[in-house]
Amino acid sequence: MANLDTTDQQILKELQQNSKLSTKELASLVNLTPTPVFERQKRLEKEGYIKKYVAVLDPEKLGYGIIVLCSVKLKQHTRENGNQFMSVINQMDQVTECYNISGEYDFMMKVYVRDMKDYQDFVMNKLGSIDCIGGLQSIFVIGEAKHSNCIPVR
Repeated sequence: MANLDTTDQQILKELQQNSKLSTKELASLVNLTPTPVFERQKRLEKEGYIKKYVAVLDPEKLGYGIIVLCSVKLKQHTRENGNQFMSVINQMDQVTECYNISGEYDFMMKVYVRDMKDYQDFVMNKLGSIDCIGGLQSIFVIGEAKHSNCIPVR
């Protein structure tokens, strides 16, 4: 953050809200002309502050009515088991986030499924094929209180 001035921070905030802003629109929002904004945005990309631009989709419109937070415990804490688990999980479209966590479980995943039958199939056929899993706990999301893809920029 030491390399970011207030204008860089404002550019990052604006792009998090709407990554489709044109350079001209973004320049207007941060009170600069388009050329320096374009140069700053390219520098922020090059330096890795901006990793990529994405469209945020509506899971319900795509038929994914259930979000599950699934905690996974490995049979043994070995590098091989951890790598095997992460390798397989990275190939599963239903898993949108996966974190290596501390506590009783080793990993926490966010899983999107169409319905309970779809989740049962996911557990039995996808997770069930990963030999290193020793246990899991599923928490079904009843409602969403907050959802944001924005990282605080200060």
